Amino acid sequence: MSTPRQPRETRPAGIAAREGAGHAGLEPLAVLPVFVPLQGKRAVLAGSNGGAPWKVKLLAAAGADVDVYAPEPSDELRAVPGEIVAGSVTLHERQWQPCDLQGAAFCIGAMEDEADCIAFVAAARATGAIVNAVDRPHLCDVKFGAIVNRSPMVVGISTEGAAPVFGQTVRARIEGMLPRGFKAWIGAARDWREEVTSRFHAFSDRRAFWERFTDRAFAEPDRAPTEADLAELLGQTDAAPKGGAVTLVGSGPGDAELLTLKALRALRNADVILYDDLVAPEILDYARREARTMLVGKTGHGPSCRQDDINALMVQLAKSGKQVVRLKSGDPLVFGRAGEEIDACHQAGIPVSVVPGISAAQGAAASLGVSLTNRDSARRLQFVTGHDRRGTLPADLNWGALADPSVTTVVYMPKKTLRELLDRAVAEGLALVTPALLVFNATRPNQAVVSGTAADLADRVEASGFDGPALLMVGEALRLHGVEVIAATPEPDKLAI
Repeated sequence: MSTPRQPRETRPAGIAAREGAGHAGLEPLAVLPVFVPLQGKRAVLAGSNGGAPWKVKLLAAAGADVDVYAPEPSDELRAVPGEIVAGSVTLHERQWQPCDLQGAAFCIGAMEDEADCIAFVAAARATGAIVNAVDRPHLCDVKFGAIVNRSPMVVGISTEGAAPVFGQTVRARIEGMLPRGFKAWIGAARDWREEVTSRFHAFSDRRAFWERFTDRAFAEPDRAPTEADLAELLGQTDAAPKGGAVTLVGSGPGDAELLTLKALRALRNADVILYDDLVAPEILDYARREARTMLVGKTGHGPSCRQDDINALMVQLAKSGKQVVRLKSGDPLVFGRAGEEIDACHQAGIPVSVVPGISAAQGAAASLGVSLTNRDSARRLQFVTGHDRRGTLPADLNWGALADPSVTTVVYMPKKTLRELLDRAVAEGLALVTPALLVFNATRPNQAVVSGTAADLADRVEASGFDGPALLMVGEALRLHGVEVIAATPEPDKLAI
């Protein structure tokens, strides 16, 4: 029997870090992406090098009142005041003076001469302004990146000077992904925010409203929202059930790209996420930053949280008004103890729903390019558990079904009982040469496959030294779809990976 352990909070609210998981929720940043409000503030640009006109346009577009000091402005710089779309630009055809920088919130040096630029930067910093120097990153407090403008939504992209062309290509890709109509929806969000906040005092209700708003914007991005949209969204939020709830979510076998859209939405809405050891750490990166994440893992044959404790915690959190996601590897309805957790919610009167996920069997088969139901060799597909509640081989397995040559069998959690299971299946009539394989860490970067036959797979697995969540597949369909059946036990580095 496995040793009980207590649920453990792994990321305090608002802090992206996972205790003991070996994976940082926030990777190191080359720069801190920030957005500076300049509406109605004063900005200064001194100089007239090639980058000056564009920088002036950016400052003015952000609503700044820009004073430009340039003794010999270029024709392009002279034309800027007539091209701005917001803010203001005043061109002073003279050299800058330290007194010109007083009261400026943002200063840009655009000089050709390095010494002049250094002096400007020092004087600007002395006034407390944010400073940028065109083409001189070593003098900058902040740097400009590529932008995608759907104002009020602005996307900034920086490669920290490492690959400007790459950054521009990323910007172009994002431009294509974000409909221009989003600008109208985001403008409506700004206009409606005060009314929504006054209408809904609970944070969960406000978030529910904005989730509905976002779904509608993505569904109809090319039309402008109207007051009728606002009224309908307010009504839907008023009518929605209140209080806490539980959602059982399948995270798939590991590859984060196999998450369903519905699973992503549930993670985005969750106040608390109770997750298992087998959930890939990358999956949690899709949760809201404010969400609490708690490890309630049930490690096969190792220390595990008791199911009763998980049920009690889940119900307790939902009763306190939290939106709880019970996040499980694979599909929660396939050997995921979903039935016990659904029953616990029903008994406590807690609303519960299920978001299915890609099962481990589906993920493994897809990664191998194997059809589990090839019509020439498999009349049936069966999923079997490799152990019972005590961790031993189940006594009530249908051995006749396991030995059937026209079936593909997928065995979950097979590692501890692998040899006993295959020996017994052979004794009950399974052909010794039946293709068999064990897939470790299906769909993940460290996926590994040990292939063989019903007669020798257990030996091959022991020799491999591989570890991690595993899935056993047995049946003639594996042979027909090109899964190699190796005749002799290879060295571990020779195994199919």
